[in-house]
Amino acid sequence: MNIPFTKASACGNDFLIVDARWSGADIFDLSKRLCDRHNGVGADGVEWLTSMSGSEASIRLINADGTEAEISGNGTRCVAAFLVAKGLPDKLSIRTGAGVKHCQLISRTDHSFEFEMDMGVPELETSFQLNLPSGRVRGTPVSMGNPHYVVVVDSFAPDWQARGAEIQRQPEFQDGVNVEFVRSSGSSSIEVRFYERGVGETQSSGTGSCASAVAAVSAGLVTSPVSVYAAGGTQTVRWEGKNTFLRGTAKLICRGEFFE
Repeated sequence: MNIPFTKASACGNDFLIVDARWSGADIFDLSKRLCDRHNGVGADGVEWLTSMSGSEASIRLINADGTEAEISGNGTRCVAAFLVAKGLPDKLSIRTGAGVKHCQLISRTDHSFEFEMDMGVPELETSFQLNLPSGRVRGTPVSMGNPHYVVVVDSFAPDWQARGAEIQRQPEFQDGVNVEFVRSSGSSSIEVRFYERGVGETQSSGTGSCASAVAAVSAGLVTSPVSVYAAGGTQTVRWEGKNTFLRGTAKLICRGEFFE
């Protein structure tokens, strides 16, 4: 069985988009094999397209390690680019595990797209401290439909990835957590490093950018709109106390077949 796929990237956060009819008996194992960067296609996750009609679609996200996640902001934007390229309208409603997200196309140049997406109302909780074997750390929990723990830092430690993995193993996070390390770089800009649940280090994150911006605005470090700088590129987050809006690019990379 040859499984057709499209690969897309949003600020270096890469995903495979596959029709769910090809998922087979074990969608989790197949997703893991598809995402393998040596023996598969390679990606941070698979966005399985479960339905598509008019200006609406539904997707299911499986991470690179074969676990399921509620949503990826960048992955949803990649799906929006895929759908617009197939001829769907410039304004889309995409149902995710975290609810329906509305995507508006801002611009397009060949295979590159820019969207603004309504990410909904964030759930901002009280910050708390973790006593890790490597030392104490304080972070702010933020839910964007998926869980985040945002840690504000003065600088990024050389071993920040190990610290992120250490945070994820703590019993406070029974369902796992995405970890963001955030450094203020201006009155309306932040730099972020992402260590995501089910993937590890990623070059970017849509929901992570939103969570980081919300935590930074709430702490009085920056004002909205916030430019979020990461290794894979820059996204913009607007949050004025209600819905969060994420603006960024997505690029269709290639199409092909995975030989099952």
